[in-house]
Amino acid sequence: QVQLVESGGGLVQPGGSLRLSCAASARIRSIVTMAWYRQAPGKERELVATVTSGGSTNYATSVEGRFTISRDSAGQTLYLQMNNLKPEDTAVYYCNGDFLTTGWIRRPNVWGQGTQVTVSS
Repeated sequence: QVQLVESGGGLVQPGGSLRLSCAASARIRSIVTMAWYRQAPGKERELVATVTSGGSTNYATSVEGRFTISRDSAGQTLYLQMNNLKPEDTAVYYCNGDFLTTGWIRRPNVWGQGTQVTVSS
């Protein structure tokens, strides 16, 4: 079973930056779509950014221009570069994957366990 593991969260001051990573626990054949979600206290989980196998990206309006989603060339790691962070960005961030395993099995909805991002002075 391929799992996704997030890392890179932590405490940062407003205006600071963090880079989140989401690594596959085993080799995958190809990515269909990968995404970052977040869930703030008392709020429902929201979509932050997506990237397709072809490299197309989409962002929530609240983060566009500040965050950048990307993946490595091998498709094994997903990144979220977060710049000019605001207190409103405080949340648990989750990666989500839709991908093919090396055995050509489609796994359309795989979640990581999340990493905490806290933006505070």
